[in-house]
Amino acid sequence: MAGSRDRRPSSLLAGADVMLVGLFSAKDRQVDAKFDLLAASVEALGGRVVARHVQRRGVSHGGARKMTSPFSRRTLLSPGKAREVADACRSAEVAVAVFVNPLTEQQRTILGDLMDCPVFSSDDVIDHRT
Repeated sequence: MAGSRDRRPSSLLAGADVMLVGLFSAKDRQVDAKFDLLAASVEALGGRVVARHVQRRGVSHGGARKMTSPFSRRTLLSPGKAREVADACRSAEVAVAVFVNPLTEQQRTILGDLMDCPVFSSDDVIDHRT
């Protein structure tokens, strides 16, 4: 999808409904603060945050040493959570999904195709506030 490869979130966020998504360690106590910071950046660029989706990675998912690792190299999220977020994006008719986590180009492409909208990371939004 062409929009998912567009590296100019400022042009896509203006007036857009936005879904925020994040993968967090079960030990991370700053989830709300991280989402609030990202929401403020999205709103500063004219976007409207309509939903937030969290996936927690805990000890039961591979041990304490894997708590900060992605579930999937392709989508960052577990397959079930990726489908859940994609369904929510389509149901809410969001224009853009923004992840708290850094994303590779491959992840952006796969997630964009799955969610049927452009996908960015917080690094894209915060770095491109102009």
